[in-house]
Amino acid sequence: MQQPIARYTRTAMLFHWLIALLIVGAFTLGLIMTDIPGFSPTKLKYYSWHKWAGVTVLGLAALRLLWRLAHPVPAYPSTMKSWEKAAAHHLHLVLYVLMFAVPISGYLYTLSAGVPVVYFGVIPLPVFFDADPALKPVLKSVHYWLTMGLAALVVAHVGAALKHAVINRDGVMRRMLP
Repeated sequence: MQQPIARYTRTAMLFHWLIALLIVGAFTLGLIMTDIPGFSPTKLKYYSWHKWAGVTVLGLAALRLLWRLAHPVPAYPSTMKSWEKAAAHHLHLVLYVLMFAVPISGYLYTLSAGVPVVYFGVIPLPVFFDADPALKPVLKSVHYWLTMGLAALVVAHVGAALKHAVINRDGVMRRMLP
C-alpha cells in the first residue's frame, strides 16, 4: 500500500501558479514589446503591462517567501537520490533569488531611463534616483541576463517536474498540483 503524497498547502500552490503565469506572461510580453519598432501607443501599453506584472511578481514573491518560511515544504520521496534533492533545493533557491532580482533590476532600469513606474496607472512607486544615462545600459543588460537565467531555470524546473511525473512516477509533481 502506497503512503499518501505529502503536498504543499493550497496557499503555496496558489502563489506558485500565479507567479508562474505572471512570469511567463511578463517574459512573453517583454519579447513582444521589445520587437515593436519606435514608440507607439501599443508598445507603451505593453511596457506598462510588463512593469505591472513585474511589480506583482515581486509582491507575490515576497508573500510567498514569508509563507514558505512559516510552512516547510513537504518531504521528497525516499526514492529520490541525494544529489536530486540537493539539485532541487539549489534550483528552488536560485528561482527565489531571481523572482526578486529580475523585477528589481527591471525597476532600477526603468528609473535609470527616467521613467516612473505607476502601478496599474494609479500608484506611483518611489523614485530612488534620477535618470542616469550611464547606468541605463548596464541595468538593461543586467535585467536582460537575469531574465534569460530565470527563463532557463524555469525550463529546467518544468523539465524536472515532467521527469518526475512521466519517468519516475514518484509523486513529486503532484505535490504542487491542485
